Amino acid sequence: MSIRPVRSITQSRPTMEGAGVHLNRAFGFGDQKAFDPFLLLDDFRNDRPEDYRAGFPWHPHRGIETITYVLAGTVDHGDSLGNRGLLGAGDVQWMTAGSGIMHQEMPKGDTQGRMHGFQLWANLPSSQKMTKPRYQDIKAAEIPEVTDDDGTHVRIITGDFWGRRGPVDGGTVDPRYLDIFVPPGQRKTLPVEVDRHAFAYVFEGSGRFSGASQPFGVLTEKQDGAGNEITVRETAGNRSLVLFDSGDEVTVQAGEQGIRFLLVSGRPLNEPVAWHGPIVMNSDDELRTAVNELRAGTFIKEGRA
Repeated sequence: MSIRPVRSITQSRPTMEGAGVHLNRAFGFGDQKAFDPFLLLDDFRNDRPEDYRAGFPWHPHRGIETITYVLAGTVDHGDSLGNRGLLGAGDVQWMTAGSGIMHQEMPKGDTQGRMHGFQLWANLPSSQKMTKPRYQDIKAAEIPEVTDDDGTHVRIITGDFWGRRGPVDGGTVDPRYLDIFVPPGQRKTLPVEVDRHAFAYVFEGSGRFSGASQPFGVLTEKQDGAGNEITVRETAGNRSLVLFDSGDEVTVQAGEQGIRFLLVSGRPLNEPVAWHGPIVMNSDDELRTAVNELRAGTFIKEGRA
């Protein structure tokens, strides 16, 4: 058994998407090799309705899957296949865009105006880029939850974990997506398949993720003012993205208020990526074809459901 060292800890960055939604981006639109098969993770957390209610009006997707996980508030959605629905607190939507879909997502806060959720983009392999679009809408009550003897609590959205399996069919990529809470002061070791890329995104509390030679926290090499290499301990707090290196376990030491984080892992596709906004293909020619079809009105390959 080998504990995964931490490659980096970074903070998500404020950005704006859709018709003016203020959110924080953990990663996306950069070098995605370290996160393969994942492309982007957004944290849309806000308690100011004017900063999110304009939403994400009609827009296209092709070649990817989008996974929306709502913690507070609701999201109204609709698409070019005629699907309509409402995601509430604890619900998940897994959309396989495949050959092409037009959809919209309109967030609404709870009774106190709070909106919180995540959207993760997963790439599709070349053999599935032009597959038929589909949706999986999963209600909160369908998502299995397990609690260990030390109080560690896990919601299993997709993948196998501690003898349970999440309700979402992850298809070809078959990732694991977990929502984990570790109580204050507890140290927890969690299994991660050795052939997967993995990351954690902290959204409540704080903690230290340790490597095999780093039993009491994350150690990173940095330079001081004189250019000398120094070793610094780092704690992952709210909106921290933790990228792991290889190994088959992740260990976390929870802080005084505990720590809650997403733990996501997936087998890399190791395929070329040609990316333009919401369209992700394998070559520039495929990307140009998609953009030309969008302009010509021939982008949608499937009719209404």
